[in-house]
Amino acid sequence: MAVSALSAMPAAAQLTVGGYGEAVYSYNFFSDAWNRYKSPQNFKSGHHSRVDLPHVVIYLGYDFGKGWSMGTEIEFEHGGVESAVEMEDDEGGEYETEVERGGEVALEQFWLQKSFCAAANLRVGHMVVPVGSTNRAHMPTEFFGVYRPEGDANVIPCTWHETGISFWGRAGKWRYEAMVMPGLDSDRFGRDNWVAGGAGSPYEFKIANALAGAARVDNYSVSGLRLGLSAYVGNTFSNTLAQPNDNWKDVKGTLAIGSFDFDYNGGFGLIVRGGVTYGHLSDSDQITAFNKKMRSDSPSPKTNVASDAMSAGVEAGYDIFHPMKIDRQKLYVFGRYDFYDTMLKTANGVLRYDWCGRNRIAAGINYYPIPQVVVKGEYSIGLMRSPYNNEPAVSIGVAYAGFFTRK
Repeated sequence: MAVSALSAMPAAAQLTVGGYGEAVYSYNFFSDAWNRYKSPQNFKSGHHSRVDLPHVVIYLGYDFGKGWSMGTEIEFEHGGVESAVEMEDDEGGEYETEVERGGEVALEQFWLQKSFCAAANLRVGHMVVPVGSTNRAHMPTEFFGVYRPEGDANVIPCTWHETGISFWGRAGKWRYEAMVMPGLDSDRFGRDNWVAGGAGSPYEFKIANALAGAARVDNYSVSGLRLGLSAYVGNTFSNTLAQPNDNWKDVKGTLAIGSFDFDYNGGFGLIVRGGVTYGHLSDSDQITAFNKKMRSDSPSPKTNVASDAMSAGVEAGYDIFHPMKIDRQKLYVFGRYDFYDTMLKTANGVLRYDWCGRNRIAAGINYYPIPQVVVKGEYSIGLMRSPYNNEPAVSIGVAYAGFFTRK
């Protein structure tokens, strides 16, 4: 759940039960053929539809008293089985089983916290990394689209959760958080999702040869407006399970990510949210070469890795029920724009793929019969660079988010 929601759990609560979930349907007016980007001229028409349960999460929290508390989140992604058969476009459309993590469900959060005061809280365990707009607010009631924003989800891990130590607090109009955790694993970086695959672990353990740090600062000085800055830095190459020989001894794979995000909800029926994330990876050419030499049965995608990637997006919605003062119900008409490119820049010798970058425009509605439940619908189109075909779609979804029981 969102950092803000978890942090706001009342001190008087002992047991807290909550969660969120979403069910979605999309009709896509484009081909889903495995080679549609390799031969776009052959796939100018086509369509397919899909249903999914992107995220269903159960949250349990407990206040032990004297400043001690705990929180857990168990996530069932895409129905709960975290292995999948995919069609590999780099292997002639061959079916291949991909193991995303080492189990059938994901433990998204498990932490113990000692609160000294509002401005000083120490949290240890498995938690969300506070980088980027979607990692901060990823519940389906906190964004307008039927799916999470594509840019964040394709450039950095989303939702990004790691085991580490976090120190956070709020003082006046400021909230801050600093976190230390294991670095990402470079052997699972790739063309389609840049460094997103390097989070978590396909093994029964998380490699922690190199540590990383993340930090976030949010300001609430203007009523209804939040401004946030977040950053991440850490080495990645030494966190691969495959042991490099001396030929790779100088490769660090230092990953640096910076992000700005904001949201405005001034009480006039208007909500505006947005953010920009930019990342740079050193030694991306050598990481590409190393990954492509890995065994065929390794979890690495074995594709080109960019040196730089970027995502940017903004959405605005207006509640047309606001002037009518309809009790608790809201009906937002919204629009959203995204740009992202998982291969924005590449090092010398690393081939860049133009179809990895796109603009995306979406418009639709969000209906809240009560604050915890939302029904969504949208039309979206991915605007591709020439000669690739645009990707329009119609999507609908239902979702919930909230605390169910407090005792």
